Amino acid sequence: MSGLHVYPVKGCAGFSVTSTAVDLTGLRDDRMLMLVDDEGVFLSQRKMPAMAALRPSLVDSSLVIGGESFPVLTDGPRVPVVVHKWQGTGIDQGDVAAAYFSDALGKPVRLVRTPPDLRRESGGLTEGVIGYADAHPLLVISLSSLDGLNERILERGGKPVPMNRFRPNVVVSGWPEPHTEDQVRRAVIGDVELGYAKDCVRCAVPMVDQETGQRDGPEPTRTLATYRRDPDGGVTFGMKAAVVSGGTIAVGDKIDVLEWA
Repeated sequence: MSGLHVYPVKGCAGFSVTSTAVDLTGLRDDRMLMLVDDEGVFLSQRKMPAMAALRPSLVDSSLVIGGESFPVLTDGPRVPVVVHKWQGTGIDQGDVAAAYFSDALGKPVRLVRTPPDLRRESGGLTEGVIGYADAHPLLVISLSSLDGLNERILERGGKPVPMNRFRPNVVVSGWPEPHTEDQVRRAVIGDVELGYAKDCVRCAVPMVDQETGQRDGPEPTRTLATYRRDPDGGVTFGMKAAVVSGGTIAVGDKIDVLEWA
């Protein structure tokens, strides 16, 4: 395994770690926080690509961004929130944090945290539980899949794209064949067991430049559409996984596949 990436605020930039605890909901602190509009609906790069350029990090028990630091509140007023079809609650992080992100995005938003007692179920071949992720705890992508995609993009006269366009949690090296991750059904990394949930159907986010926060299509979606069409529409790239048993994983850990498709 060659990379681990945590996205503390859903839709904003993530950061790399060399090792991390893994809970049933995914990498520790991943999508722990979320920005919502005045109706409690989550914000994402689908409609607000500028979120990609917001680069929060976690220091001790605080969210740090742009020279500001906000303590992450684990208790306090709960507000209704919506992630796609799911409706739940979030712990409001206060007016100061809300003002910072509202100013950064040019619209009124609130920052909320997953309640400690949240239990939201995820579906797929292997079911699990999640926090504020779209639908599943982990996104796994191999370097060979990206290499194969970029070869096709170059053949079409386009510019290759970096891995961060796809916002993976776990990046796998050493698999020579592209999309090997699609064939994994059970695997162990470190002392963490993962189960395949489904192929990841991509939205418009891979066409957002993750450095500038600006749309930069039509790649990679245009090329993916030539060979990775999902039967139900859209294109696929990467594998969504559930956490069967938690533990700790680290960059460099061997991936033992226990069951293939």
